[in-house]
Amino acid sequence: MNIRAELGDGVDKNLGQTLRAISQDMREEYLQPHETPWIIGFSGGKDSTLLAQLVFEMLLELAPRERRRTVHVVANDTLVESPVLARHLDAVLERMMKAVSPLRIPVKIAKTTPSLDHTFWVNLIGRGYPSPSRVFRWCTDRMKIKPTTQYIRDQVSMAGEAILLLGVRRTESTQRRRSVERYENGERLNPHNSLAGCKVYKPIVELDTEDVWQTLLQSSPPWGGSHRELVTLYRNAGGAECPLVTDRSDAPSCGSNSSRFGCWTCTVVDKDKSAAAFVEAGYQDVEPLLEFRDWLKEIRERGDMRMATRRNGSLNFVGDGRLIPGPFTLEARREILRRLEEVQAEVEFPLIRPEEIEAIKQIWTNDFAEAHKSDA
Repeated sequence: MNIRAELGDGVDKNLGQTLRAISQDMREEYLQPHETPWIIGFSGGKDSTLLAQLVFEMLLELAPRERRRTVHVVANDTLVESPVLARHLDAVLERMMKAVSPLRIPVKIAKTTPSLDHTFWVNLIGRGYPSPSRVFRWCTDRMKIKPTTQYIRDQVSMAGEAILLLGVRRTESTQRRRSVERYENGERLNPHNSLAGCKVYKPIVELDTEDVWQTLLQSSPPWGGSHRELVTLYRNAGGAECPLVTDRSDAPSCGSNSSRFGCWTCTVVDKDKSAAAFVEAGYQDVEPLLEFRDWLKEIRERGDMRMATRRNGSLNFVGDGRLIPGPFTLEARREILRRLEEVQAEVEFPLIRPEEIEAIKQIWTNDFAEAHKSDA
């Protein structure tokens, strides 16, 4: 049922008017006389869920002949997502895929993943990259930005242009407010900061958190099911999701000190508050992951686990002459893989793929051969 039809007398009239204005604005933009596709950045969190629901409903209100432009719902899977979030995201995307044909709307569902060479485990266990920190956060660009921006570039290549719809809100955080304000030009669409041919559209930018929850709690998604699972997810995590990121300027929101849930391997934060909250809520398979994540963070600081030189053989000194250690040693990498496979068997949830293990062992073989060549 339509959001506006479900919002009864108990809902703030101003919110109802705001939602009608958002829907009308999206309708006007969608009916523009061109074929430029829309791409919804979908994380599975509250904001992107509301945005997707509003777009679905806008399409359903149009006559079938007016539904000319394709809408892509694109999620990003880093392959190290929290199992709780991963299961929720997959369930929602599956419902969407099953609903598109019966609803007769031009929507395509896609999920991007990092290339094999850019996955978390191939870089950490294979190449020995230390677990990410605020100083060396090598993960976001490889695992989140590149896969999604490539998808957008592919659409731009085929259509000549694309419009990226983001569920960002001005009141979400200081970082988000600055990001929103930095790229505003007084127009509905703004050029993307780094993607040529891509324009950004932020339909729900003026809603606040209470507006989002009030709307979701009193409506049902057009793709079926309810928002109860989403509400439970947030309640148990005690925080928010790491958003879909398409630009380095938005990267600080990924791996912040807030209780965001995202990659279970995230060592950018000191404490994984959302994982701890999931453990408290009774998610038994999260506790071994949290312990492993804490261990990854701890061994990053251990000199006996790190090589003296970087992968290119050079030494890295900071201004005071202190040596910054290089990647994990081969022995440390083997230990990490062994422990990871033990945790995977314990939680009975896929944590590393066979093709990643194969790529890791090939890197080890090459590193071993290179080390012995230099010794000769």
